[in-house]
Amino acid sequence: MKETIRGKSTGLPREGDRPNVLLIVETAMSFGRGVLEGISRYMVEAPSWSVQLDLRELLVSPPAWLRRWDGDGIITRSTTPEMADIILKWGIPTVNLTDIYGDQGIPAIWNDHAAIGRMAAEHLIERGLTNFAFCGFSDHHWSTERRIGFSAAVGERGHQAHCHASDWSQARRSGWEKQQAKIVEWLQSLPKPIGIMACNDFRGQHVLEACRSARLSIPDQVAVIGVDNDQVICDFCQPQLSSVVPAAERIGYEAAALLDRLMHGEKPARTIRLVQPLGVASRHSTDVMAIEDKEVVMALKIIRERACLGLTVQEILREVPIARSSLERRFRRSIGRSPQAEIRDVQMKRARQLLCDTDLSLAQISSLTGFKHSEYFSVVFKREIGQTPGQFRSSVG
Repeated sequence: MKETIRGKSTGLPREGDRPNVLLIVETAMSFGRGVLEGISRYMVEAPSWSVQLDLRELLVSPPAWLRRWDGDGIITRSTTPEMADIILKWGIPTVNLTDIYGDQGIPAIWNDHAAIGRMAAEHLIERGLTNFAFCGFSDHHWSTERRIGFSAAVGERGHQAHCHASDWSQARRSGWEKQQAKIVEWLQSLPKPIGIMACNDFRGQHVLEACRSARLSIPDQVAVIGVDNDQVICDFCQPQLSSVVPAAERIGYEAAALLDRLMHGEKPARTIRLVQPLGVASRHSTDVMAIEDKEVVMALKIIRERACLGLTVQEILREVPIARSSLERRFRRSIGRSPQAEIRDVQMKRARQLLCDTDLSLAQISSLTGFKHSEYFSVVFKREIGQTPGQFRSSVG
């Protein structure tokens, strides 16, 4: 391969003909890490590159040394307008993974953001919801595309999506407090129950925090779904956040394959290629059936928060002042099972998660799910799930 310096061929072969590739990818978010995994997989399967990895945050200025960099190709997920201008003038083969600004004139591989919006809408529609909203960022192209896909999907079902957007860049400079107050005000104005798509998991966390500030029950009054399936964010949210799963690794792999072709002189058939999302990771924030009965919603909130603390139906009735027979009847009408069955369902979901994701002992898991004795926990688990805790753990291990 010929060596290229700022777009001018020197005619000098590179040692070993190994392309010199620059990767500018942030790793603070799970999507960026997934992209790097995909690039790495391509490098294992294909002839290797000599790689320089520059781990940068999104939206930061390009490195000062970029204009002097001597290389053959770039994959970048931090393409500011300034960097795009350098790359276009330079003429070096580049694959752009940055979707903040829209089309920057550089061959790109992006998530299909409209498809992500549709997938989130379908997930909420399947839960019987008829009110919908979208919370995003006004200055990011990808957020706008997700809103368009989401609004179109709910519109096809005869519904309207209430939308709220604010400026990401301004919030990073001045703090999130003012934006959070506006989200609280917006949430309070919405019809309930409602399903909300947040443009990403970071925004989903904002919405969940605003729901708590507004004393709105999640997911019974407000069901929330984000995007990216960033497990650090999703698992630390209270409750845990459902999320659309993008094909980050596939995007990284295809970006590497495209760059290889570009470095060999191929011209892309189109500027932007879109990659479909993988599916939805469903968690507690959308574990809802649309319910208008206020007493049932109140009881469900208590169950979701305290089922794993050994909650009893009698304790619920102390806070929801209706007769037990009325509560039982209204529960069966609203969700198809009794309050006690709902308590068990929450406990079993937590138990399955702990069995899958931890090495905790049976005694520890029984305690964390509200059972005083591990023997009784095992009996209930076998009755509800059809396997003993040990069999379940082995089957998912």
